Amino acid sequence: MGEGVASIPGSERRAVLRAAALWLLFLAPFFYLTYGTANWLASLRSDVPNVAFGWERHIPFLAWTIVPYWSINAFYAISLFVNDTPEAVGRLARRYLTAQVIAVACFVAFPLQAIFVRPQTEGLPGFMFDVLGGFDKPFNQAPSLHIALLVIIWDHWRFRFAGAARMIWHLWSFLIGISVLTTWQHHVLDIPAGALLGLFALWLFPSGDKSPLSGFRWTAEAKARRLAAFYAVGATVLLIVAILATRSSGAGLLLLWPALALAIVALGYAGAGEAVFQKAADGRISLASRWLLMPYRLGAWLNMLWWTRRLPETVDIGDGVLLGRFPKRSTLSTIATVIDLTAEFPGLVVPGFAWRAFPCLDLLSLTAGRIREAALAVEEARRHGPVLICCALGFQRSAVVAACVLVRAGHAASAASAVAQIRAAGRPVHLPAETYAVIDEAAR
Repeated sequence: MGEGVASIPGSERRAVLRAAALWLLFLAPFFYLTYGTANWLASLRSDVPNVAFGWERHIPFLAWTIVPYWSINAFYAISLFVNDTPEAVGRLARRYLTAQVIAVACFVAFPLQAIFVRPQTEGLPGFMFDVLGGFDKPFNQAPSLHIALLVIIWDHWRFRFAGAARMIWHLWSFLIGISVLTTWQHHVLDIPAGALLGLFALWLFPSGDKSPLSGFRWTAEAKARRLAAFYAVGATVLLIVAILATRSSGAGLLLLWPALALAIVALGYAGAGEAVFQKAADGRISLASRWLLMPYRLGAWLNMLWWTRRLPETVDIGDGVLLGRFPKRSTLSTIATVIDLTAEFPGLVVPGFAWRAFPCLDLLSLTAGRIREAALAVEEARRHGPVLICCALGFQRSAVVAACVLVRAGHAASAASAVAQIRAAGRPVHLPAETYAVIDEAAR
């Protein structure tokens, strides 16, 4: 086991058990009450649609997979008790609650039904199907709450196992996931919708850190508000198109992914800040951020390739410091350290290589303190070899840090002079006029 509980002091263990028991006493009845209510409401309708593809009829019915399907109930309860602190119990419980509330809200607002009729089953599988049929009706489909909870529980255990035990856990989790199809409980599109919900719960309550929305304060910056509105409109349009498209094809549900990604970015610009990207100081990002925001990152990556297609990846601004776009892995062969100003892109993990991240939202001004912090990191890293200062394009966020480095090193008398040097080196720099004063302040 990677994170055993034996080393936890007795008093802390009792606090964990008490918190887990109390949460379970709330979550279990809450689940059955809300899940059952959503089923009942859907059963009153005569026009409940489905999102099954025709080829799904070829998915085999495997009665024995009801065993892994049912096993998630045991893991749901046990996972609450396998934690190191009461706070960790609360985090897991809030993930459960988030998934349950959102899924049930979707079941009530947009009920869907499974259309395959299971064959008669005998023995233990037959008994388990009979028990399941006592409370689980064919209406709670997308997003699959089973899959959402699986994502949460899989993440909870994956670092608690090591070696062969971890591989067995991954395999059993896969069986749980595929069982929603082979027991004919769900259709294919319910799975990605459920996975998206599970990842959102992980993102909202990350391990070892605060919720990305915990420090939310409505921004006073006009440009940030405009960008937030832009992304919010994009998310809304995609959501509406997804709803309309699903009427003719279940594939419309896939548009919920980019819609959610844009909504999260909108929250970042509206006041949550760069925390929405969950990027650490070494450039790593959380699993949830990596997957939830992938559609946005794909767009940002294509935008980067377009704007830098005729430019060199980097330019030398002197003293072993380079400025450029977000690097390819091959670029790192001649660089010792990367000072990364992007919030949106994950750092490149290379053994023995230093990656220092100072996440900042694109197109927004950096504070003098942030510029100085990154500039000092450049100066320290320069002792160990060539340094690359980068952002997505190398036009703004990284450029202000590069200008500050030039002024601090005495190679430029002012920010304006430093920016002129960077442009002369071959990097187009686009900075608002008020940024020069901030750079000069940071350089003092």
